[in-house]
Amino acid sequence: MGIIIDGRKVSLEVKEEIRSFVNNRKEKGLKVPKVVSILVGNDGGSVFYINNQEKVATSLGVDFEKLLLDETISEDHLIDEIEKLNNDKIVDGIILQLPLPKGINEKKVINAISADKDIDCLTYENQGKLYCGEKVFLPCTPNSVITLLEKYEIELEGKNVVVIGRSNIVGKPVSQLLLNKNSTVTICHSRTKNLQDICKNADIIVVAMGRPKYLNEDFINENSIVIDVGTSSLHGKITGDVDFERVSDKVNMITPVPGGVGALTTTLLIKNACEALENNEN
Repeated sequence: MGIIIDGRKVSLEVKEEIRSFVNNRKEKGLKVPKVVSILVGNDGGSVFYINNQEKVATSLGVDFEKLLLDETISEDHLIDEIEKLNNDKIVDGIILQLPLPKGINEKKVINAISADKDIDCLTYENQGKLYCGEKVFLPCTPNSVITLLEKYEIELEGKNVVVIGRSNIVGKPVSQLLLNKNSTVTICHSRTKNLQDICKNADIIVVAMGRPKYLNEDFINENSIVIDVGTSSLHGKITGDVDFERVSDKVNMITPVPGGVGALTTTLLIKNACEALENNEN
């Protein structure tokens, strides 16, 4: 069995860092971070995520507010609500649950969020900074990948990394973060030829395709480090893009699903709120 990269364990370590930061501010009589998460409508996945955000934030002493809006809200009204939060000096971070209801221009609404409070790195301004290598709030799922690798002391400089998936949410930004660490990155996708051969020659494989149990033993070697970002429902269970049972005992290191990348994302989102507070004070 390869070494299991435990996202829950790493999440606990980061939570302690946040808790220490918040408690230190409280002892000094300073403001603690405040996050507002916006939910339009009642999408099941979004309800789960916003409740999880609240649970994590409040457990760490971070102020958290849910802004629940009816799905019939107009685009202009929604943007007005965001502008109020942009101008509220008490609010440090704004999270927008996606997807938005039909009829609302998602890109327009996202880009109404102040870049200084966009702790999920969704706005064009912050994404542009990310790809230019400037300091910015790191998008949480890609940052989870990097954080797990670094916490397990996996050297990234000079390593051959294959990223399977080219989405704007995971594939592209995680590739950029890896490039920033001086990795040699190959971006692959569903139409890549000779994908198995490319993966077999990689030191690290990051899989973010959304295809349950896609990556099997034909893609890996005994030294492979496999990071599974996928989360799909298969036969009533949350399943990753990697066939864990067939791969885990044939690689060097691997993340499980659940308990891997996803266990860390919300924690890093709240950590970004702490950073936003410090930025706003400086």
